[in-house]
Amino acid sequence: MVYLSWMKLFDAGKYRGKRVCVALSGGVDSVCLLHAFKSLPPDMGIALSAIHIEHGIRGEESIRDMEFCEGLCREWGVPLTVRRVDVPELVREQGGNVESVARSVRYGAFHSLLENGEADLVATAHHADDVAETVLFRLARGTGVSGMKAITEYGGIIRPLLTRTRAEIMAYADENGLPHVEDSTNENENYTRNYIRHTVLPAFEKIHGNATKHLVEFAALAAEEDDFLQRLAEDATVRMLDEEWVPVDLPDVLFDRACLSCMRQYAPGGGYTRANLEEIGRLKALQSGKKVLLPVSDVPWQRIAIREGKYIVFYWDFQEEASEVPFAAQEGIYTKPAAFSVREGEEVPFSCLEGSGSKRVLTVDLDAFPEGCVVRVKREGDVIAPYHAPKKTLKKFLTDRKISARLSKKLPVIARGNEVYAVVGVEIADSVKVTNNTVRRGLIL
Repeated sequence: MVYLSWMKLFDAGKYRGKRVCVALSGGVDSVCLLHAFKSLPPDMGIALSAIHIEHGIRGEESIRDMEFCEGLCREWGVPLTVRRVDVPELVREQGGNVESVARSVRYGAFHSLLENGEADLVATAHHADDVAETVLFRLARGTGVSGMKAITEYGGIIRPLLTRTRAEIMAYADENGLPHVEDSTNENENYTRNYIRHTVLPAFEKIHGNATKHLVEFAALAAEEDDFLQRLAEDATVRMLDEEWVPVDLPDVLFDRACLSCMRQYAPGGGYTRANLEEIGRLKALQSGKKVLLPVSDVPWQRIAIREGKYIVFYWDFQEEASEVPFAAQEGIYTKPAAFSVREGEEVPFSCLEGSGSKRVLTVDLDAFPEGCVVRVKREGDVIAPYHAPKKTLKKFLTDRKISARLSKKLPVIARGNEVYAVVGVEIADSVKVTNNTVRRGLIL
């Protein structure tokens, strides 16, 4: 058997000069990963540490695993962080199942390390067999292409062993004489994952000797295609004034993705269901004005999807009292009725332009606004003399611009009395345009 050095396990070049923290359970996979990083030459400049999560799930065996990790890191001179959490107690208090809560605890600890600047990367020991098992598990549950991405790297979480099989990792452990501990529950085939690992995947290997390798390749291909389709869906989604507009004529595969993205933004805990997506899909066959309520997380407002013309619009239904605030023709930020800012200068700050979505950035003469202007929403009787156009009612102006009554109700306007000088994100009055006599040029964005 060929000796498997760290160079055979993964390409460490991409981690040069980084602070890498290995998620160490004490099992053979994570021990091999830690050993491989520890064996890197010093000139790689990798600062190595480890983290162990003691979940309090397996009693004395769980304590044994923690003590093993502490002893191993002490012997190898690797700094170790230990986090102890009583997962069964969390399940009793908060609900859920032990496995999902334990995973949430682990990744919460990993992200905490990254956010607190204690590590640049957190490395987990997931390998090719884990990917193959995940693909089979999700296929059996009826997942789509997105689910086939299986196990991926994201946000500082790295998986250096994803291309290595369990057999290769075991060979590395044997050849290097590495100690490890065994989780007794790994042999219990009452757990679906264990049954796939010990029975289903070996059966696939008997059918075709490269089954694991091909499942991993399939997952990688699915990830590429999923990312491509997701970009197409997001590019087709119009974002304006904290709303998302999804074209109804998108192909179903892109329409569903775009709608899922709009829902996930406001239900990160997964409060949406397939039924929500199907309900939105039915809006495509209905007339404008038809809408559905969507699940949201921890907010007092309603999130709604509504059919408007050729779009499904996702928006917040804010129930706020009408109010107005004085408009100061100088730099500042306004938060009601919708957030916008005023800047002095010639150019739009990139960060503001990046976050402005489909809103127009309005260029104005700040000194042309009369005294007594306020920021408010539109009112009956409002009029505007738009840039290079005759005066008309604000209602007709917004209708001509094909801005729906629903959206126009929450557009901020800058006005004095019934005279409107700017509709934020849309247009300015001709009287506040920039001229050769302008002294203070401003941006409303």
